[in-house]
Amino acid sequence: MLKGLVIGNVVSTKKQESLTGSKFLEVKIIENNIETDKYMVAVDSVGAGIGEIVLITTGSSARLALRNQFEPVDAVIVGIVDP
Repeated sequence: MLKGLVIGNVVSTKKQESLTGSKFLEVKIIENNIETDKYMVAVDSVGAGIGEIVLITTGSSARLALRNQFEPVDAVIVGIVDP
């Protein structure tokens, strides 16, 4: 699992059909409580917003966090860290 800071929305007008309605967020990765120069795009499953610290699961485990486990997703936001 990874920790990151949500820094923006990613808009995709054309996407794989099963992803229609999914919210994509750009996340800056945090390691050892320090922001890195690493970024990723993740599907939001918890209603996170810009400026929030989130938990991200990746790989095949990411699909398990979604209603449709056959979606082509490898990063999903699964939690919002309390301030």
